[in-house]
Amino acid sequence: MIRFLLNALWFVFGSGFVLAIGYGLAALVCFVLIVTIPFGVAALRLARYSLWPFGRTLVEKPDAGLASGAANIVWLLVAGWWLALSHILAGIAQCVSIVGIPFGLANFKLVPAALWPLGREVVETP
Repeated sequence: MIRFLLNALWFVFGSGFVLAIGYGLAALVCFVLIVTIPFGVAALRLARYSLWPFGRTLVEKPDAGLASGAANIVWLLVAGWWLALSHILAGIAQCVSIVGIPFGLANFKLVPAALWPLGREVVETP
């Protein structure tokens, strides 16, 4: 019940809806450009994760290979570093107030996903 409440509050007040829209639009651009479809899939994964982050975590896929590692380097140089920086800055701003601390921590939880999204999957936490 607490996870649902935190996710609902995150969706409205913690920028979950805005993040999901942004990652979704980035995914659409990647799908249109065809060559960047794997990045679009990663952006959709980030959109879903940023929509409901409480009760979920990011784990590495055991079958991720060298191609996902190389694509992650491209992602890091093109988009990952500024996405991670924006999550860090938003997390700091949200942690200023006591009410915003859970939302700030959720933003900090999204930093590794924004930096290195390929070869990972979102799973439910027990």
